[in-house]
Amino acid sequence: MDGQNRQNIKPGLEVDIVLKEDQGTGQLTRGIVADLLTSSSFHPRGIKVRLTDSQVGRVQNIVASPSSPTDDLDPLT
Repeated sequence: MDGQNRQNIKPGLEVDIVLKEDQGTGQLTRGIVADLLTSSSFHPRGIKVRLTDSQVGRVQNIVASPSSPTDDLDPLT
């Protein structure tokens, strides 16, 4: 999944972002979304987010969704 659509990105999501200083190299930084900073529903270079460690960048890839509390429940019980 890509990071261009705001509806795909939620706090708690694990993502790869490109930091401003890394835009020339394309180096990605992995982290957990704390805040969404882009207010529009779509951005061609990726939705801008703040990670839990305070780094800011544009989402390039969505790695994993936050686990829901029901993930660990046995469906047969």
